[in-house]
Parts: sequence; structure tokens; C-alpha cells
Amino acid sequence: MKKTFQVSDEKPRCSWCLGFEEYVAYHDTEWGVPVWDDRVHFEFLILESAQAGLSWATILKKREGYRKAFADFDYKVVAEFPESYVQELLQDPSIVRNVLKIRAAINNAKCFMEVQQEFGSFSKYIWGFVGGKPIQNRLSSMSEAQATTKESDLLAKDLKKRGFKFLGSTTVYAHMQATGLFNDHLVDCFRYKEVKI
Repeated sequence: MKKTFQVSDEKPRCSWCLGFEEYVAYHDTEWGVPVWDDRVHFEFLILESAQAGLSWATILKKREGYRKAFADFDYKVVAEFPESYVQELLQDPSIVRNVLKIRAAINNAKCFMEVQQEFGSFSKYIWGFVGGKPIQNRLSSMSEAQATTKESDLLAKDLKKRGFKFLGSTTVYAHMQATGLFNDHLVDCFRYKEVKI
């Protein structure tokens, strides 16, 4: 039986976050909060694409490693990473050492800036897929949660067309949940009403 992390308060939470202290803190302060800042969107794009095939808990534990390795998620710097630095990153145990994911992050930084040029900001672009405001799902249990939605399908398809890599619909939906385009906190979670706009 899976052991859950014991939190000191009695607040009702989404069960997925009850693994360790940083996971609970992430759930309580970040997950599902609407993001309008391009740099934060880029951070989550890197982290979500790195997650492909792994658990979010694994990526969360490596988040600081990613922050250091990827220039504090400065897409302008990441876009210019040379091949010699890719080889350095492949030796860095503080991140996921997958050459395809590392190269995808560099590629995606370039594509990210192309989107900014076209739309004025990446935020404006991505929020367009949900009509400019968060979609409020009313999930009463984790079994009701979906892996993808029509919005994530459309966004993933458009990102692929624009040259982004490692961002299929499931990964894109995780990004949309994390950055508040969807409020997928369970309705009885104390954060559901706090992040609701």
C-alpha cells in the first residue's frame, strides 16, 4: 500500500500531491494558479517535456537542478546553448540526462521566441486556446480526471506545427493544468476556490 505524506494541517487536498513536503507545497502555492508570465510558461514547458515517461515528483525533485542548468529558464540564453554545453548537461545528475529532451528544450526555446514575435507574448498565444480565462472543471474525484482535452489536442497540434518537440497532448494538458488554464483541483480541495477566477 502506498504511503502518503502526513501534513500537519487538516485541509482537504487533491490526493496526488500527498507524497512529500515539496509536492504538497507545490500543490498549495503553484499548481493551478493562472500564469501570465512568459518566463514561467517556459519553465513549465521545459519541466513538463522533461517529465515525459517519468513522474512529476521526479521532476519536482530536480527542479532546482533544472533552474541552474537552464539559466534560470531564460529562453533567450537556452536558445543559444552550444553543442559543447549539451554534452556537459548529459553529465549533470541534477537533471534528466536524456539527449533528446535536452535538445528539445533548446529547440523549444527558439520556437517559443517565434511565438512571442507573432503574438506579442507566449502567454497571449496559449491563453487563446481557452478563450482567455481558466476553464473551471468540477472534479469530485481523481477518477474523473482526463489525460487530454480538445483544447490540449488543438494546442499540441499547433505547437507541433510550429516545431516544438516533446509536447504531445498529455504533456500539454499537464502544462495547462499547472499554469491555471484549467482549474483541475478537486472541488473539495481547499485550493479549488482559491485559484478560481
